[in-house]
Amino acid sequence: MRVVATAGHVDHGKSTLIRRLTGMEPDRWAEERRRGLTLDLGFAWTELADGCSVAFVDVPGHERFVPNMLAGVGPAPAVLFVVAADEGWMPQSDEHLDALNALGVSDGLLVITRSDLADPRPALEQARRRLRGTSLEEIPPVLVSGRTGAGFDDLAEALDAMLHQLPPADADADVRLWIDRAFVIRGAGTVVTGTLQGGEVRVGDQLAITPSGLDAPVRALHALGSAEQSISAPARVAVNLRGVDLDQVRRGHALITPGRWLTTDVLDVRLHPTADVPRDLVLHIGSAAVPARVRPLGIDTARLTLREALPLRIGDRALLRDPGGHRVRAGVTVLDVRPPPLRRRGAARLRADVLAGMDGTPDWADELRRRGIARADDLAAMGAEPPTAGPWLVSEQHRAELAARLREVFAEHRRARPLHEGMPSGAAARALDLPDPALLPGIAAEASLHLAAGLLTDGTTALPDRVARAVEAVRSGLREHPFRAPTAEELAELGIGDRELAAAERTGALLRLGPGLALLPDAERTALPRLAELPEPFTLSEAKRALDTTRRVAVPLLEMLARRGRTRRLPDGTHRLVR
Repeated sequence: MRVVATAGHVDHGKSTLIRRLTGMEPDRWAEERRRGLTLDLGFAWTELADGCSVAFVDVPGHERFVPNMLAGVGPAPAVLFVVAADEGWMPQSDEHLDALNALGVSDGLLVITRSDLADPRPALEQARRRLRGTSLEEIPPVLVSGRTGAGFDDLAEALDAMLHQLPPADADADVRLWIDRAFVIRGAGTVVTGTLQGGEVRVGDQLAITPSGLDAPVRALHALGSAEQSISAPARVAVNLRGVDLDQVRRGHALITPGRWLTTDVLDVRLHPTADVPRDLVLHIGSAAVPARVRPLGIDTARLTLREALPLRIGDRALLRDPGGHRVRAGVTVLDVRPPPLRRRGAARLRADVLAGMDGTPDWADELRRRGIARADDLAAMGAEPPTAGPWLVSEQHRAELAARLREVFAEHRRARPLHEGMPSGAAARALDLPDPALLPGIAAEASLHLAAGLLTDGTTALPDRVARAVEAVRSGLREHPFRAPTAEELAELGIGDRELAAAERTGALLRLGPGLALLPDAERTALPRLAELPEPFTLSEAKRALDTTRRVAVPLLEMLARRGRTRRLPDGTHRLVR
């Protein structure tokens, strides 16, 4: 199936054209048929001679209904641009052309209608002049009469040729179906319709509605009036949703593949043509129309802040319209859907310099280079899917910068807390402003640091000079009397507390038996031969005499030996060596 929208001034014969081509009435409302004026989107379809199916989205031409018109042409890949021979180019022809040009629509036909009422050549030449320099400049013309049917064979042939030249849709794309109608069918529930531009929708799919994020299970599908189990793009599709109330969905919402799109209310864009634009406009994309605050950045770039979040990707085409002035002010190419905040002075100018080098082509390597760190899923949702697995990707340059910064942060920690075993991993991750602590091990390895048990170390065991001298004084006293541990007062005179003792134990200089109590590291090897000379079982008092120490040292020492399986404490309080 192919999808084509109409465009052109009011009462130039767009609906008549569709009736002649399809044999169907595109005007859905009785008021439209009574007044002979299209007020909202109409839909019809037919099958061409070669079996190609084409669905038409008929749009209103009156200036009051331009938002409706934009909802119809926004997702359509091609257009029948209609100009009446007896009236020629008219004001809404201009606005419709401005919109199509802004959206970059380049495929279609120029249809001169009412050729039986006036010589079509002047209108044709006028239209060609107006199309010059726009995206529709090259579309071929066809002259027809809706009343007599003249030219419709030529129109069908030209339409067939044009449709076969359209680029194929990506059947594997993520679904983003802009909703242009929502209604209820008794016994079935809520139904939404739209133009499927890419991907495939199947009965049973679990889609989501933006911007609400509501689940939208697909209960049934219809295309061209027939029930289907699956529908591939491009197509006009009606989707029956399970468990969705009518007041939860409307025109401008979208059905999307869950987890594959980023919704955003702040984006950076390129404007074309370059021109001054008002601060407050309406952004039109797909069937959505959202108020937007425009902040110019560079000559042709701007930041848009939207009143409502939209599912957008890099490279999306949209337009900005001034509804009060009935004027399309600029086309838009989306450059960034997750732009950085502009908080510092001069940030806007620097951002404009970055945007100047972007063309709206999704490239994961460029995005990663600019961002430094990004989730693989987020890059894919921006339209720049990386070939490597995630969950996180870090650019080589940023990884090197983070490693250098980590070395600095670790050195600062060492200077400020020389007695600490290492730097806590959480503090290191916060210092680097990492979005996920799981990134730290790789950066630590890059920085030649070790991460284990939640601590970052550099493999060195040196003590600060002052502490090293005090510890050596303790060791010197213990060499002569290995079990006469210095008292708290003696340690205080040396400037040693529990932190210093803990640091000395980490370096292997001392063995801590408890708070404020330390011996040489080989205390176990030295104690066992002395205890072996005692008759067994031996008492605490006998152990104290053998070790030439006090109860303060003997009790925790025997407890340590028992824990290590070198001695065993008997029920009567005596001790025995484990042979």
